[in-house]
Amino acid sequence: MEETKILIVDDEKDILEFVGYNLENEGYTVKKANNGYEAIELNNSFKPDIIILDVMMPDLDGIETCYQIKQDTGNNNPKIIFLTARSEDYSEISGLEAGADDYITKPVRPRVLLSRIKAIMRRGQQNEEVKPKVSYGEFTIDWDKYIVVKNDEARTLPRKEMELFGLLFSSPGKVFDRETIMKRVWGSEVVVGDRTIDVHIRKLREKFGEHYFETVKGVGYKFVSPDHV
Repeated sequence: MEETKILIVDDEKDILEFVGYNLENEGYTVKKANNGYEAIELNNSFKPDIIILDVMMPDLDGIETCYQIKQDTGNNNPKIIFLTARSEDYSEISGLEAGADDYITKPVRPRVLLSRIKAIMRRGQQNEEVKPKVSYGEFTIDWDKYIVVKNDEARTLPRKEMELFGLLFSSPGKVFDRETIMKRVWGSEVVVGDRTIDVHIRKLREKFGEHYFETVKGVGYKFVSPDHV
């Protein structure tokens, strides 16, 4: 089994040392960065599987760092866990929009962090199973390249947007309730706020058009077949 590489990014030395010590004790290969610019460089050279990223950093904060890493389609597309002491509402929504995969508030509890890491890695292994290209109407999902193609225009999506799109797209016209979406996309071990799904649906609507993602009030969402738009 290949080693799991983790990059820790925080401007507080004590947190870098504390988190790094606990992860290394679990057998993870760890590197550390104390700012966003260094994190972007190390992502390209170290190619971590997971980045544990502080939100509040000077110069380049965690939200912008995450956004830049996720927008770089040539990188290894790491999973990103945010660390923050900010209020849950603001930071969570901003982090999700930037493409974060999970979210943990400070002070860091090693057991919680290790549990989240293991859960994310399990989901990642499940997602690596071979999936064919799926086409419907003017859309094609290429899981190998992790892109959505609409009318010959390809878009690379952040991980959770891609998984949400793929779930809804798998059964056009079927209504997926919020509980099912949360479990299938985020997993039962990840605790996120009520607005998580809404944030991701809004981002998909901005990229592909509002009419493809229909809200069923009090239930959830469905992908509307292009043939019926």
